[in-house]
Amino acid sequence: MQWGLIGASTIAAEHMIGAIRAQNGHSVKAVLSANAERGAGFASAHGIPSSTASLDEMLSDDDIGAVYISATNEKHLPQAMAAIAAGKHVMCEKPLAMSAADAAKMVSAAEEAGVLLATNHHLRNAGSHLAIKALIQDGKLGEVLSVRIFHAVLLPEHLRGWRLSDSAAGGGVIPDIVVHDADTVRFHLEEDPQEVVAMESHGSLSRGAEDGAMSVWRMPSGVQVMTHESFTHPFAPSGFEVHGTKGSVIARNVMTQRPVGEIALITAAGSREVSFANHGLYDRSLALFADALNGNGQPSATGVDGVKSLAVAEAVKQAAVTGRAVTIDYHGV
Repeated sequence: MQWGLIGASTIAAEHMIGAIRAQNGHSVKAVLSANAERGAGFASAHGIPSSTASLDEMLSDDDIGAVYISATNEKHLPQAMAAIAAGKHVMCEKPLAMSAADAAKMVSAAEEAGVLLATNHHLRNAGSHLAIKALIQDGKLGEVLSVRIFHAVLLPEHLRGWRLSDSAAGGGVIPDIVVHDADTVRFHLEEDPQEVVAMESHGSLSRGAEDGAMSVWRMPSGVQVMTHESFTHPFAPSGFEVHGTKGSVIARNVMTQRPVGEIALITAAGSREVSFANHGLYDRSLALFADALNGNGQPSATGVDGVKSLAVAEAVKQAAVTGRAVTIDYHGV
């Protein structure tokens, strides 16, 4: 499979190009950038044969069978729909679109076209989160009572552009991080949040878009979920906690793109460290995508997963703005 990169992005450079090339028989043929000079420089720096500023040119290339979309969020829908119409398989960055309703349109279009649509939710591919899920499934925690997520970090300086200033492009901590946390909760609990309450903040880094949020979610099972997301916390470790009737999992520094962190399982017998695999998160995601292309299984995070994570984030934003509890609309997916 030869790939086209739609977006000469940081995540493509730091994670996805290597993950694509790590799959047997997969390569990157072209990169698209609205800035032709930037695209050419990106292609040269990463050994990509060609670059273009034309989406139509990329999608008309019959050698390209799949695209990875990492442009700014407001471009995801038209780019994905064009790629699907051209018969290309799509791996798209989160959020899939600017609204869950539009993301659901992408899912329907891909199903009708018979192509694969996946969402690049990396955390469910982490060895740490796979280990946590195994503890839940094996009954080590008993009945799950609550989940707490700490995803307050300091946004790196090289990313302090549209994420802080341009809500129209999908900026803000809610579309950037809450979607990840929503997907991670859904992955672990295997149920969809029903209702949320939330507050947002416009702090030291905000130039228009929110740079902090806190929310509480109600799950169908009765589990309560508490989340904290921020771009402004330079010294706060990230964390994921699951508390049950027989035990608790306390994980630190696992809300990251890297295979790092620590996990402790605490039960009546005491506390013990939990080991986990240290494979690349994006390598696993692309491996599952490649398997799905060959008819084996499905992507780690499907298009439906992308719709649902976005629907939760959308509800968190609405709750934060209105000050009211919001029931989540999954648009029939």
